[in-house]
Amino acid sequence: MSVFRIVVGLLFACHGAASLFGVLGGAVGSNGGTIAAGTWPGWYAAVIQLVGGALVLLGVGTRSAAFIASGSMAYAYFDVHQAGGLFPMQNGGEASAMFAWAFLLLVFTGPGALALDRVFARGKQG
Repeated sequence: MSVFRIVVGLLFACHGAASLFGVLGGAVGSNGGTIAAGTWPGWYAAVIQLVGGALVLLGVGTRSAAFIASGSMAYAYFDVHQAGGLFPMQNGGEASAMFAWAFLLLVFTGPGALALDRVFARGKQG
């Protein structure tokens, strides 16, 4: 479970970094650029991707971060992609759908054994 969480968090954080800082190919659909600060909903989604992905990657507040990330990807799918067709393959929403379900799984399963939350909890106990 920890490896799954780490990979999903890393990939999600990479999407946010690409959109905010123009790295790793830049924002989707912007020819390598960035999303203008404060632009709704793209910039806010990118911040959720970067921060939420980093938190999930590290295993800090995983369930809460995953819940917010899952909701943001569900919003992206239904608001941005759904109009393009019924199925994700038709509307380009595969990544949004996969991230939404992957994060929802993490909400219920938790971070796994290799998480910073567990290190912090051990420190408080002993």
